[in-house]
Amino acid sequence: MILHCEFEELAAANAGARRLLSGEQGGSGAGVIAPAEAIADVEALLPRLEGDIDIHTLAEQQQILRALGAILEQLREDMDRTILENYVGAEDAVVAYFDYAHVLTLYDRAERIGKEMGAMIELMTGKPPTPETARTVVFE
Repeated sequence: MILHCEFEELAAANAGARRLLSGEQGGSGAGVIAPAEAIADVEALLPRLEGDIDIHTLAEQQQILRALGAILEQLREDMDRTILENYVGAEDAVVAYFDYAHVLTLYDRAERIGKEMGAMIELMTGKPPTPETARTVVFE
């Protein structure tokens, strides 16, 4: 399966991932505290944010989705903070909204791919995906 990525989505996801991993907090001092598993997932995803992403297993899709979810939460918090510190029409607020929106659309596509993969596994095995089938059924 291929997760198609637009340039703007990749740029926003890269910026959000780097911000999350750096622990950069902005003006409020509050920040996303992602679980260790999500941080590891973001670290694994970061080098792949250069173009379309090949996804070979449902487990890999789940890892990508966790990473995008953590990035999305970081960007949502950044957007909220920027709007409150400035105003809704401020240039920084608009940029923060677009970054969030680009990653949201990428997250949605990744989520739909996971649903398709899960449905195919269920069709092939006659059962819902298990952790084992998520790791071992390969989509080429």
